[in-house]
This record gives sequence, C-alpha cells and structure tokens, in this order.
Amino acid sequence: MSWMDMLKDNIIKIEDLDNVLQMSPDEKQHMIEVSKRHPMRITKYYFDLIDWSDKNDPIRKLSVPHGMELNDAGDYDTSGEATNTKMPGLQHKYTATALVLTTNVCYMYCRHCFRKRMIGYSTEEVNHRMTESISYIRDHHEINNVLLSGGDFFTISNKIIEKYLKNLSSIDHLDFIRLGSRTPVVFPQRIYLDEDLLNILQKYASIKETIVITQFNHPKELTEEAKKAIDALKNIGIAVRNQAVLLKGINDDPDVMAKLLSGLTAMGVHPYYVFQCRPVRFVKSHFQVPLYEGIEIISEAKSKLNGISKGFRYALSHPDGKIEIFGKTDSDFIFKFHQNKNDKDNDRLFMQPIHKTATWLDNNLKPIE
Repeated sequence: MSWMDMLKDNIIKIEDLDNVLQMSPDEKQHMIEVSKRHPMRITKYYFDLIDWSDKNDPIRKLSVPHGMELNDAGDYDTSGEATNTKMPGLQHKYTATALVLTTNVCYMYCRHCFRKRMIGYSTEEVNHRMTESISYIRDHHEINNVLLSGGDFFTISNKIIEKYLKNLSSIDHLDFIRLGSRTPVVFPQRIYLDEDLLNILQKYASIKETIVITQFNHPKELTEEAKKAIDALKNIGIAVRNQAVLLKGINDDPDVMAKLLSGLTAMGVHPYYVFQCRPVRFVKSHFQVPLYEGIEIISEAKSKLNGISKGFRYALSHPDGKIEIFGKTDSDFIFKFHQNKNDKDNDRLFMQPIHKTATWLDNNLKPIE
C-alpha cells in the first residue's frame, strides 16, 4: 500500500471513535464542539499507538479532542507572529532567520498546537506567493537560514517541495534550510516509502545543508516505523533535530522526559529544545505546566542523561525572543535570551521573583499564570 492510500484511513470524525471510546452523551457533544472549532485528524498509524484501556494514554491526549479544549483561556498569537509578518506566509522576527508558512495542513492535528488559529481551516496566513517570498529572502542578505514550516512542510506535494528547495538552495547567503515537520512522528511512511521525496531531498541537501526539525513528545512515539523515517533522512545526509514541548499529563515527569531524550539520541535525533507550552487559547488550561515545576522536571531529567542528550535548552518562545529558562535560586527564576528580536536583549540574563503558579512571562517579562 502506498503512503497516499494510507491517508484514506485517517480518523477525522468523532463518530469514528465510537468503537474504541466509551463516551457519555455530554462527553461526545463536547468533543464534537471542540472539533468544529479545531478539527480532529489522526493518521491510522498514530491512532494504532493508543492504548484505549488507559484513559491517560499520552498518544490519546496528544491526538484526540477533549472537553478541556472548551476552556478559552489564553491567546491565539502568543509569540507575536502577526507583528513579524512581512507578507502573507513569511515572517522575519530574528535578523538571521526567515520563517515561511508553506501550508495550513498537517497529517495530524495536535491538540496542543500553537497555531490553532490557522491549522486545518484558515489559509490567510499561508504563503501563496512563493516567488515574492523567495525574492524577499534573496534581497535580505542578513538572512542566513530559512525555516519552511506550516502546518507540516511534508504535507505539500513533492513538486512544490522541490520548487522551494531549488530556489532556496541557489541563494548564496543562506547557510542552511530547515524543514519543520511532525511527519516522522505521526506518519513516518510518508518519508521512508516515498523514493521520489527522498531523491528530491538528497539532491538539494547536497547543495545546501538541510535539517529536519521535528517534535517527538513521548517515548511511545519512538517506534520502529519512526526510526525507519529517521534513518531514511540520515542516509541521504539530512540531520534531524527535535523540539519537544513540556506538556501536562504527557511528559511532565523526569523519568518520562529522560527516556524521551535519551531515546532520541539513540535514534540519531539531536535534542534541540524543550519548549514551555505556550498559553494558546483552548490549550493553556489543558497542557501548561507551571515554570517552577518545569524547572524541577527538566533539572531532574538532566541528572539522568549523558552530555549529548542534555544538549538541549528549556525555553519559551516569547514575543521578544526565545528565552531560556535557566533555573532558579531560593527566591528568583533565572532567564536568558537565546534568540532576541531586539538588539538590546542580545544574550541578556535576567531574574524575576519566583511565582509558583506562573506559566509564562508577560510583555514586561514578569511571571504570570
């Protein structure tokens, strides 16, 4: 069976869960309400990883709508994407980096998605003008890398993938290209079964350094199928890095986090970031972990890891930049800018009084719930 045929088995309706999930009428109605606003889409591969006898199964929580998503606390744009948009689908927040939103589609719609405002239904923020966006990047010599994301970059056609890579690999001032995708996690067959895709990636990776940025969040996702996808990428010269998200009820346990990060390293995936879950509307109440707890979880997890596995940063993606959550003293949180939008914040270290229930920093960099 081809990977395209496999997509016909996607789970997209709440009614598709009737055979595996015992729902009360109210629970089912809540899930239907949630999915009307933020659609459900689960690949059969990922769906089959769920242990339906465990109501706290992490794969289920990551993929199946929940009534908690009716809580509208939070905001849709938590890191200032709108203010950094230069044209529809192209953002330029950090001097050296351009972000292109190539699509609003994913193979699976993650329940913790930070782009819920657009994923699955809104195309207003998607790049429909490739020529103009490439021209912008070509004209701005301060840009030395591009992140092609979405949505999921690998949901677009091979023809469009090649067009992006052909154009970008010809720009001399680009050092590398990043491809943002959860496909290795949720639909690895798309990668290892598609020789055409692999040939395209290999062709342009030989011209311009190419890195896949993916997101494994739990050890249960580190399957043999996922490893096949990772190996297929590594075998054609593409490095893979992981940006996990600290999520309540998923990986907010030091042993689970350590197992994830060490498992990634063993698979040949470099742990790059562990991100604080953003206070996204309809996500915040469901998945956010307080910073105080997060620091302790990450610290204990690191104590179980070797040097390579602990090479990641625990950070939050703030409107002012990527801020590393460095640690804490008896009285203060310690933060440091890793990436900054404004020059004044370059490599800036700062402290804030500990607020045990805080989950984020406001626009004045004060801890808030």
